[in-house]
Amino acid sequence: MDGIANNTLTLIDVRPLNEFKFGHIPGAINAPIDELESIISKLPRSAEIVAYCRGPYCTFSHQAVLILSKLGYSIRRYDEGLPQWRAYGFPVEVE
Repeated sequence: MDGIANNTLTLIDVRPLNEFKFGHIPGAINAPIDELESIISKLPRSAEIVAYCRGPYCTFSHQAVLILSKLGYSIRRYDEGLPQWRAYGFPVEVE
């Protein structure tokens, strides 16, 4: 969370918008995998990007890493997902 606050980390939620609205990690940017290429210009190149989705077996975050790493972004995936985040008792934002 500190990385988000000091702009050294950008957290992207690659789930569809309707899922994002019902809960996401605070500070995350919604970047649905099927719209990722259209919003790439909005992603900072100076910050590391962390992608997450529905959980460890969700392929969206893997796809985001492949797409963005090919374009030269520093990106990794959060090995778990929003369900695990919630289970740990961490805060979740709802729109």
